[in-house]
Amino acid sequence: MLAATSHAYRPGVMTELSERTKANMDVVLEETCRQLPHGGDHDSRRFIAERLIEAAQSGHSTLGELGIIARRALSDIIAKGG
Repeated sequence: MLAATSHAYRPGVMTELSERTKANMDVVLEETCRQLPHGGDHDSRRFIAERLIEAAQSGHSTLGELGIIARRALSDIIAKGG
């Protein structure tokens, strides 16, 4: 499970996210990583999770918004040959 939380974005500072946002992040991470062989390696999952945390801290919390961020991160991984 992703552990991050938010009311206002402050770079480098973990802030409190709602339970719904954290649940949405978990769902999106799992759905996105299913597209990688064996559900993705640790580094790939971490890269996507970090992008999701940044997005959530910036106020993007819906499944749709987080899905877009995760797919972009997945595209970056694939483009880098990972």
